[in-house]
Amino acid sequence: MEILFGFVVGVVAFLAIYCLLGGIYTINQNERAVVTNFGKAERIGNKTSLDLPIAQKFRPEERERYVYPQVRVIGPGGPYLRMPWQRVFKVSVATQTMNVAFDPDTPEANQKGTILDAVTKDQLNIGLTGQIRFRVSEQNLYAYLFGVNRPISHVLGYFISILRERIANYEASRPKEPDQPLTEKGSESLAMAGVSINDLRKNLNDLNKQMDLECVSSAARYGVILDASLITGIDPPADIESALAAINTAHNEVSSNISLAQANADQRIEQSRRAVEIETNRAQAEVQPLRWMAQQIADLKQSGEQALPAYIRNIRLDLFSKAKRVILRDKG
Repeated sequence: MEILFGFVVGVVAFLAIYCLLGGIYTINQNERAVVTNFGKAERIGNKTSLDLPIAQKFRPEERERYVYPQVRVIGPGGPYLRMPWQRVFKVSVATQTMNVAFDPDTPEANQKGTILDAVTKDQLNIGLTGQIRFRVSEQNLYAYLFGVNRPISHVLGYFISILRERIANYEASRPKEPDQPLTEKGSESLAMAGVSINDLRKNLNDLNKQMDLECVSSAARYGVILDASLITGIDPPADIESALAAINTAHNEVSSNISLAQANADQRIEQSRRAVEIETNRAQAEVQPLRWMAQQIADLKQSGEQALPAYIRNIRLDLFSKAKRVILRDKG
């Protein structure tokens, strides 16, 4: 009996010490947790990550590769009690910011995580600076916790590979419209044509938007949501910086000359248009009295045979009264 009592007391003491030392836990406001029982996460029936909206962008081959079970997620609060056979995995779901050149596995890479190298369409080795914002996907915690060993490294590698591919094939869109003014046509055709680094510099916002679209499936792949990519700087190699500056200066001068020529041509066209309008109005003003007189004569003719000669006689008398000298032709 004493042995049984001692055993019970020992179990109770063990549980009390266990709860005090680590069996009770809490979840902070910016954290989420997943509990495993004997190493297996608590799942939600037979649901998988393919049932979530984040998997809609997958290609057919990717749907077979990235299939993760949906697990029960513990939200902020507590205290919660953890059994000895259970293990709690906590993750922060707060938005984090990281330099695009930072390599978690090799911090000394990319000039100590400051500049990322890439190659442009015209074979220029450029340096990229910027940041990416990301956060852990609460809907796909299994992929983040158990899908890959180092999810941040995977996501950064995925992002950088897409970024380099985009830069290597980037070409600025230049729509050609038949009614486009000459100034715009000239600036589009001469805006550093054939120099891809200038296209990239001018269209950083477009590049960032393309990166956001390309990386929309990262939450379904690795359980990490890429909120935004902010590429802020693109620098060419030092040995061609002066050549690029000269090219840009030449193009700016040509664009300026085209703008001045276009402004002069627009001014002359506007002056010609106004002159035509003035002459048209003047001609219409001269024609209007003649039309009015013709209409009066036509009305008089319809009034009777004697109306028109009487009208002409009255007009002659009015003219004679105003004239200082009259020369009549002798009918004899």
